[in-house]
Amino acid sequence: MLTPSSPHIHGGNSVSKIMLTVVAALIPGIVLETYLFGWGVIFNVFLANVTALVCEAIMLRVRKRPLWPFLSDGSAIVTATLLAISIPPIVPWWVVVVGMVFAIVVAKHLYGGLGYNPFNPAMVAYAVLLISFPREMSTWLLPTTLRDATITFQDFTRMNFGSGLPNMDGVSGATPLDYLKTQLGLGQTVDGVMRDNPLFGMLAANGIEWLNVAFLVGGLWLLYKRVISWHIPVASLLSLVFIAGFFYLLDAQSFASPLFHLFTGGTMLCAFFIATDPVSASTTLKGKIYYGIGIGLLIYIIRTWGGYPDAIAFAVLLMNLTAPTIDYYVRTKVVGRG
Repeated sequence: MLTPSSPHIHGGNSVSKIMLTVVAALIPGIVLETYLFGWGVIFNVFLANVTALVCEAIMLRVRKRPLWPFLSDGSAIVTATLLAISIPPIVPWWVVVVGMVFAIVVAKHLYGGLGYNPFNPAMVAYAVLLISFPREMSTWLLPTTLRDATITFQDFTRMNFGSGLPNMDGVSGATPLDYLKTQLGLGQTVDGVMRDNPLFGMLAANGIEWLNVAFLVGGLWLLYKRVISWHIPVASLLSLVFIAGFFYLLDAQSFASPLFHLFTGGTMLCAFFIATDPVSASTTLKGKIYYGIGIGLLIYIIRTWGGYPDAIAFAVLLMNLTAPTIDYYVRTKVVGRG
């Protein structure tokens, strides 16, 4: 009996189709983030994408690889969009450019290009920017509903190109995670910090809670389209709920509730769009669960006791380090032999 060589049937998926589906799933979050924080979000997304494609083309030329197949696969666009919506919308333009150069040139192509990068390029760039430019990366606008002044498109243009706003008072401020962490460190209680404080909303942080809902909707659509599997998002969110719930039950006045951690910072963006990177994440089914659990636990640990208020980039990069080891010890069981 003759057995023809595989593959027998093409599944219809391609890298470009998957990447464009991810970008489409990000649109609800990008629209809401633009409403909350202004035109700077669109500016960052545009500049990051242009820089990413230029860097991609230069590196492909240097490596003597064909341009069009790799430029059109959408991977650079996904990396650029994820970084752009993770950084403050009022960062100077050169911060976006430096981040994208590092993501595409160093974190992607110096490791061999798409499919060979051990770390998530967008999160590598985010960590580098956060460590190198802490002032620019920690200055966030207040959501539209909390601002004392209106920021126009011209204001954003001046700000992104370096001249800054004439008056930042009442316009920018600490993020809810940063504010809560600072106040708890000063001996305040969770209720005392959050009660009647407009910075906090029904679920978590005012405005940001709905941004997390938007990314949750996009993530559920990715699950429905089978672009990602449920293992990493569910494991990371449940582990975050478990550890946050444990400490919340232990002392509700010193530790925020699990609901707060779920719907603040970049939790949903991480669980559905960043942690599920098919290249740098664990690839076995059991491994994905352990990988997701690690990310959820690290997010809580770094948020609560670490040096940075949010922890998405560091949690993902630390688990990227462990992914090969996890896959080594949870290899898929071989059910037949030739």
